Amino acid sequence: MARPIVLANGEMHVGLNRYGEVHDFYFPYVGLENHAAADGLRHRIGVWVEGTFSWFDSGEWEFHYRYHDRSLVSEILAENKALQLRIEFTDCVDAAQAAFVRNIHIINMASTEREVRLFMHQIFVISDSRLSDTVQYLPEDQALMHYKGRRVFVISGEHDDGTPFDEFSVGLAGIEGCEGTYRDAEDGTLAGNAVEHGRVDSVVGFYRHIKPLSSQRVFYWVAAGRSTHEALLVHGRLKEHSALHSLTTTAQYWRTWLVPSEYVVKRLPEEYRQAFQQSLMFIKAHTDKRGAVLASLDTTMLNYAKDSYSYCWPRDAAYALWPLLRLGYTDELLNFFSFARRTLQADGYLYHKYQADGALGSSWHPWVHAHGIVGPPIQTDETAIVLFLLGQYYRLHADRKFLTDYYEHLVEPMANFLAYYTDKSGLPLPSYDLWEQKYSTHTYTTAITYASLLEAADLADEYGRSDDGARWRAAADAMKSAAHVLYNPDKKCFYKGVVDHEGNRIYDDTVDASSVFGVFMYGLFDIESEEVTSSLETVTAVLANQAESKAFIRYEHDGYYRDGDDTTESNPWPVVSLWMAQIALERGDEKSAHEAIRWVLSLTRLSPVIAEQVRPQTFESASVAPLVWSHAELASTLLDLIQAKE
Repeated sequence: MARPIVLANGEMHVGLNRYGEVHDFYFPYVGLENHAAADGLRHRIGVWVEGTFSWFDSGEWEFHYRYHDRSLVSEILAENKALQLRIEFTDCVDAAQAAFVRNIHIINMASTEREVRLFMHQIFVISDSRLSDTVQYLPEDQALMHYKGRRVFVISGEHDDGTPFDEFSVGLAGIEGCEGTYRDAEDGTLAGNAVEHGRVDSVVGFYRHIKPLSSQRVFYWVAAGRSTHEALLVHGRLKEHSALHSLTTTAQYWRTWLVPSEYVVKRLPEEYRQAFQQSLMFIKAHTDKRGAVLASLDTTMLNYAKDSYSYCWPRDAAYALWPLLRLGYTDELLNFFSFARRTLQADGYLYHKYQADGALGSSWHPWVHAHGIVGPPIQTDETAIVLFLLGQYYRLHADRKFLTDYYEHLVEPMANFLAYYTDKSGLPLPSYDLWEQKYSTHTYTTAITYASLLEAADLADEYGRSDDGARWRAAADAMKSAAHVLYNPDKKCFYKGVVDHEGNRIYDDTVDASSVFGVFMYGLFDIESEEVTSSLETVTAVLANQAESKAFIRYEHDGYYRDGDDTTESNPWPVVSLWMAQIALERGDEKSAHEAIRWVLSLTRLSPVIAEQVRPQTFESASVAPLVWSHAELASTLLDLIQAKE
C-alpha cells in the first residue's frame, strides 16, 4: 500500500503515502521531474497539543482513506486516541490549474477546550537535483516560495476566517549537520527564519483554540509554476476564490469526465461500480496531457531499486487506454497516438520505454542478445499493440481525418516493420518478451503481431492502399500458419517462445500466462481449440496460488520481488487473475470470472489502489501501487462482464 491516494490534472501529479504525507510531487509533466521522490523527501505532518507533539508517521495514528463519490477528490482520516484528536483531510489537485489543495478539519474529541497546533512541512529536491534550491518567505503574499530555475512552488494557507497561517520557518535539510527544519516544530513554536539556499525545507504552522467536542478548519495549498509570476498567479487565484472553490470545481470536473461511463456502470453489479469508475480515474491520473501514459508514479521502489516505473511503456499505455476506447473517450487516445508518432523510430518500431516528454527511457536491453544475435533492443509486441489500438480506434470512429493524419506517419512504417521483421517461416524475429526478461520469438508477441497486421491491412484498404493491405495480410497469414510450432504437445501448453541458433530450434517450455492470454485475446488460435483448452488447464494447474485458486503468478519460477529463495512461492499478479476472468467470460464461465474479480477487489480493503503484485501468503502489496495496468485490466474485465450479459 505504497500510495493509497493519487491526485492529478494532466501536468501535476501528487502521491500521498499511508500517513497522508506528500511523497511524490510531479510537475510540469505527469511522470517526469518528481520533486519529492524517495524516503527522505516526504512532507511531514505534525501536531502539538498542550505540550505534547506527535508526527503522523510516529505509529500513534490510525488512518483511513477513500475518494469522494465519482471524483478524484480524496478523504484521509487520521485519529490519535491518546491525544483525543481526529484530523480529516479533503484533498485534490486542482483540475484547472497547477495546485495541490487540502481542506483540513481538526476535531477536538476531548471534553475541554484546547489549543491545537498543526504543522505542515515541505521539502523539495527541485528537478531531481540536490543543489541550489532556495526557499524564502514572501511577506506581501503571505507565503513561502521554493524555487530553482523554471520550477517554482508557492506554499500558503489560511484559517476558515481568511487569516493566514500563524508561523513559519525555513532552513537546511540533510547538509551541514542539519537534519531538517521540521525538527523546529517539535517544541510547538517556529523560529521564523526567512530565507535559505542549498538543500532546504520549510514548515508552516496553524494555531487554533478549539472548544470541547468541537472542530475548526484550515486550508493549505502548494501552487506551482514555471516562473515566480506564474506560481504567484495560481496562489492569488486560490486566495481570491478559496480552496473550497477549488475542491468543488475539481469534483465537478471528474464527474463530468466520467459521464461516458455512467450508462455502463449502471449495468454492473453494485459491488463493482465504485471500483470500476475509480480505475478509470486512476488511468486518467497517470496520463500526461501531452499523451504519455505512465505505468506507475509510486517511487517507493527507489529506496531499494535502481529505477522507478515513472515511464511510458507503449504496451502498458495501450492496455490502459483500451477500456477508455471501449467507452468512447477520444482525447486520451488521440494524445497518445500523437506521442507515439513523435517517438517512433525511422525503422518503424518503438523502443522499450519513454519519459513523459518523449525522450528515451532507461533500459537494460542490449543490442547484442543471447546466442550472439544482433538486433534492436526492443519488445516487438509494444509496436504491434499500438498499431492494433490504432485499428480498433478507427473501427469505432471511422474518422477519415484521423486516418489521414496517422496512416503514412504511424500505420505504414509500423506495419512494414512488423511484416518484414520475420524469419523464413513467417514468425516474428526474436525480441524481448512482454515481461522484459527473455530474448526469443514469443507466443504472446506472435499473437499480437498477427492481430496488428490484420488491423493494418484493413486500414490500408480504407485508405486506398490495397497493395499495402495485401502484403500485410499475407504476412499475417504466414505468421498464423507458422504458429503451430508454438504449441508443446508434451507439456500440453503453449511454449513461452522459440529461438533458432546455428540451425537448431531451442524451445522455452516455461508455462507463462501471457502465452495463453495472447492467443486468446488476439485470435491466433481458436478459443475452443485443443491447444487453447489444454493450455488453460495447464496454466491453472501450474500457476494458481496454493491457498487461493483465483490468484495467479505470471509464469513458472517467477523471481521478481519474491521473498526468500527459489523454493519460495512466486508473487501473484492481479493482471493475470483478470486475464483468466476475461477468458472465463468468453467461454461462458461467469461464476469463475466473478470469483476472480472479487479476489482482486479484496486487495483494496485498506486502500482503493491495486498493486502490481502481492505476497503469496498474506496478499499484501508488493512492488508499486497503484499499477495502472492492474486497474485497466479490472475495467476491461468489467466491460467484458457487461458484454457477456448482452
